[in-house]
Amino acid sequence: MAKGQRRALRPTWEGHLRLSLVTCPVALYTATERGADIHFNLINPKTHNRIHMQTVDAGTGKPVDRSELVRGFAVAKNKYVLLDKEELDAVKLESTRLIDIDHFVDADAIDRIYWDEPYYLAPSGKTGVEAFAVIRAGMEKRNKVALGRLVLHQRERLCALEPRDSGILLTTLRSHDEIRSSDAVFDRHLPKPDARMLEIAEKIIDQQEAKFDPSEFKDRYEDALRDLIARKKKGETLVAAEPEEPEGKVVDLMDALRRSLKGGGGREKAERFMAAHHKKIRTRSRKGRKRAA
Repeated sequence: MAKGQRRALRPTWEGHLRLSLVTCPVALYTATERGADIHFNLINPKTHNRIHMQTVDAGTGKPVDRSELVRGFAVAKNKYVLLDKEELDAVKLESTRLIDIDHFVDADAIDRIYWDEPYYLAPSGKTGVEAFAVIRAGMEKRNKVALGRLVLHQRERLCALEPRDSGILLTTLRSHDEIRSSDAVFDRHLPKPDARMLEIAEKIIDQQEAKFDPSEFKDRYEDALRDLIARKKKGETLVAAEPEEPEGKVVDLMDALRRSLKGGGGREKAERFMAAHHKKIRTRSRKGRKRAA
């Protein structure tokens, strides 16, 4: 990230990074951008006005002002323990404005299921830049990830810090209690693959081996939404294409693997289907315009 661009960003959190007796002021910035996503509002189609949600008492059906509401924890059906703002504030974690490094681990020692939200951690001002650089360089030289804690949005979060570019990437980590067991999902008794099929599958994997390039990924649904909105602004009438009927025949796994190995994979078919799908919509929208004319 360019220096000028970073200066223009508003930090999510500001405080200090501490390693033993070494401390430096730092600022935390969100590393992801969701502002480009398409968001919708609920609209009354008769008036073209936005809809405002109203808080209503489930028992009486009468509206209640939000300022009168308190939080409640369900202990039984229709029975709640009520907590007001003062009681909640009494147990609220005060932000220490400190990221205290506790341990250093190998990056691959952290199961990927625990990684949560990424942030950029950078020096805040000129004071302590040298200390920040020493901590960062030490981790880079030892090829280690630091584990620490910080209070973010009134919650204490475990976090991992690792060198990235000329700064540090801080990623919040999920707690063990947040991870569901896979026992209820995965079948522990999968059939043993046929040796011949496995060999073909391995060859297909070798054929499709590539380097990860996130810039190649395009959100086709998001692109289709933007195209839809642009065409609706022009007054086009759009009709959805008929869904493709699934093939009824039973797939022979060995035959499918062999055809995939010869280049008959499903990715090209999926791309052709998507192109044909959008072509159908465009054709029908043109027919709609002709009828309207």
